[in-house]
Amino acid sequence: MLMVDRIGTLVILGAGGDLAKRLLLPGLGQLLRSSRGYDLRLIGVGFDAMTDAEWRDRVVESFAAGEVVSSRSTAVATTSVYLQADVTDPADLTRILAATTGTPALYFALPPQVTIASIAALEKVGLPAGAVLGLEKPFGTDLRSARALNRQLARLLPEKHIHRVDHFLGKSTVLNLLGLRFANRIFEQVWSAEHIERVDIVFDETLGLEARAGYYDTAGALVDMIQSHLLLVMALAAMEPPSSLDEDDLRGSMAQVLRATHAWKSDPVAAGRRARYTAGTIDGRKLPAYVNEAGVHQELDTETLAEVTVGIENWRWAGVPFRLRSGKAIAERRQQIIVTFKDVPHRPYGFTGNPGPARLTISLTPDSIGLDLNINGEGDPFTLDRVTLGTEFAAGELGPYGEVLHGILSDDATLSVRADAVEECWRIVAPILSTWRAGTVPIDSYRAGSAGPTAWR
Repeated sequence: MLMVDRIGTLVILGAGGDLAKRLLLPGLGQLLRSSRGYDLRLIGVGFDAMTDAEWRDRVVESFAAGEVVSSRSTAVATTSVYLQADVTDPADLTRILAATTGTPALYFALPPQVTIASIAALEKVGLPAGAVLGLEKPFGTDLRSARALNRQLARLLPEKHIHRVDHFLGKSTVLNLLGLRFANRIFEQVWSAEHIERVDIVFDETLGLEARAGYYDTAGALVDMIQSHLLLVMALAAMEPPSSLDEDDLRGSMAQVLRATHAWKSDPVAAGRRARYTAGTIDGRKLPAYVNEAGVHQELDTETLAEVTVGIENWRWAGVPFRLRSGKAIAERRQQIIVTFKDVPHRPYGFTGNPGPARLTISLTPDSIGLDLNINGEGDPFTLDRVTLGTEFAAGELGPYGEVLHGILSDDATLSVRADAVEECWRIVAPILSTWRAGTVPIDSYRAGSAGPTAWR
């Protein structure tokens, strides 16, 4: 069924960039093909010159993304226009807003420094009533800039119309985590420090830098992945049961967890470790050492693998370490939440074998879940063995960016990051970042295509 229009025009600022071509436009095409499709106008805005015809070709190509193009997405593509503009110039922003029809949604597919400058320029211009903003992470470059950006945004429009995008919150598996926790008594009854030994949230990928030095070399794995994505996934996994999935209830529960989170044992030096890949081979691809990648500045000491342990200082989680890890150029792609339960306090005498404590593994890619159980082994019933019960999650109708854009276009902030959560994520990592940038924590090395530094294993 066609959605009742909330947004008349979607404006993509930074439309000529890789994010728009590879993720945003395919997500929009998917949304337009779905049962939640919209009627809207699309305007692309970029600093570089591009004709309307060239822009429309790009939109059509991205909308297709290997799937059948719907009549609705074709209509949006063929009526779309491209505006060359400096989004930090108030006069150009006025021209962009004048080209919109109906209520506009502005999506900032821009580097954080450009976004901050553009928001400052928008303050001088103003926004039409009901306008919506979508902002890509990272939100600011540190705690101070994130606070300043939030203050700027609050002067422009209400918080409910500000969508800070973290596409991880649009992943169907992350959303399924809510159903798993809160619709199954068997899990919620043991979801605490009384029964859980540790929680690991891992996002290791086989990809290297992939020509992203301009952003990544000033961010690194800690800011790029842990400060935003993984802390928010942790908040979903650890939050108290919300009374509803309304945006205020859900985001309030997530913020409550983040406010209680600190570096493990309040020791930012011991709580984190970092490393950087050297030359190696992954699946037949040869990767140069990170410091030899184009655009990398060796003096920045940027890490490509980060591991941070935090504690959530509340009644439910006191004493449970949450280890957040993300790395590039790792041998095996591993994107999981791993909940390790405490071992049983006693096994009756006569059993042999010790498979170890049970674990619940929620895989973010592919979308699946596995629960370890210790049972009597085959042949000898007195020998304990390990089996894993598993199933795959049902795929959602939309991918992450389809879900994100659906929230923006319907002005539903449930999957958006609230201002206080953004600031808490920066607060949590700030002391760890300071020790790394001061050189207090050494940077280890690992071969591209390995599991990480040998010493870490």
